[in-house]
Amino acid sequence: MADSPREGKLARSPDFIQLIDMASESVGGKVLFATDDFFAPAENLLKRDSPRFEEKKYTEFGKWVDGWETRRKRIPGHDWCIIKLGIQGMIRGFDVDTSFLMGDYAPRVSIQAANVGEEDKEPKIAERGVRMGLAATPEEFEAIAELKSSAWDFLVPMTELRPGKPASSHNYFLVNSQQTWTHLRLNIFPDGGVARLRVYGIGHKDWAATDPTEPIDLVAMACGGACVGFSNAHFGHPNKMIGADLPKSAADGWVTARRPDRPPVLESGEDGELLVPGGEWAVFRLAHPGVITQIEVDTTHFKGNSPASCTLDGCILTTHEEDDMIRQKWDLPSHRWKSLLPVTKLSPDQSQVFDSLTPELQDVVTHARLTICPDGGIGRLRLKGFPSSICLLRPRDRPMMRFSVKAGFRSSL
Repeated sequence: MADSPREGKLARSPDFIQLIDMASESVGGKVLFATDDFFAPAENLLKRDSPRFEEKKYTEFGKWVDGWETRRKRIPGHDWCIIKLGIQGMIRGFDVDTSFLMGDYAPRVSIQAANVGEEDKEPKIAERGVRMGLAATPEEFEAIAELKSSAWDFLVPMTELRPGKPASSHNYFLVNSQQTWTHLRLNIFPDGGVARLRVYGIGHKDWAATDPTEPIDLVAMACGGACVGFSNAHFGHPNKMIGADLPKSAADGWVTARRPDRPPVLESGEDGELLVPGGEWAVFRLAHPGVITQIEVDTTHFKGNSPASCTLDGCILTTHEEDDMIRQKWDLPSHRWKSLLPVTKLSPDQSQVFDSLTPELQDVVTHARLTICPDGGIGRLRLKGFPSSICLLRPRDRPMMRFSVKAGFRSSL
């Protein structure tokens, strides 16, 4: 069973929405089965884009819907679908979005999960193709029955949903589980529609299966990387920098406020660097301790608000030391940080790749700190390198992410 009695409590304004959507079509999420797709196919649940509404658009089956909507049920049972996550890992929360579904939204929902394991355990199911106007066939029911999904763990028990009014269409559910999941079963009771299902969490990677000769992004959230501290995130959380795909816009990245202590008139030194005090920083726990050999800083879409320069430092911390640093807001003695990238100018609206200062594979780090000067926005940060066996410093059963808690949110934890 799920490993927390607090699964499925409704949460408002949760921090987990800053994590990666593990079910999105953009990372390989896939619908394997749905009982019914009459008005709109279940694949719409996993669309990357937000749902939209077109008042006068109709299909041969009825009103066009940007979501999953089943026919009005006239036989016993309820509707459900099976989703294979594009990124397997620990789920921190769900957003069941009913946008624009007023008279046809699903009134109740529950979500179950399983770790199916190797590919050969997944039943052989034919590609779904275009599904509008159809219900699952007996053969499809027989094939999906091999998963025994009705017995999967409940992460969200049966819970009422709100209709899709713009101000209340997001139904958030906190998940407090340290298990790794690969598949979900979304149940709607008894029928109706859901616009989007967002599955927020942190990825889990089988490091033993990686090619030791190929560098890998050690900070990627899809592999288990996470932001564990930052100075400012006024317009965008640093976790967006370690997302799985390319940045979509200037809203898809870490964006700070303008520093209030910047000088009235900016000047530069003899080396051409701006003479401004301080900078903004973000600290990341790597998905796996290792040696960083290449650093990519992507300012795509940031044209008038990219940083002037950046630096990158790394360190080795045990779990206990990380806890101390979080409490001390990362006031780590300077001698503990190793320079991986010195002060380096950045250009707006482009991806820039730099070599690390540790190309000889000597300096292993568990955490990395990106500092931008003086402020601004970055779309993506990739820290490519090679994992190290120093991973024994961090117990594997340790929770991989913490969240800051907004007022009124504590009772849901």
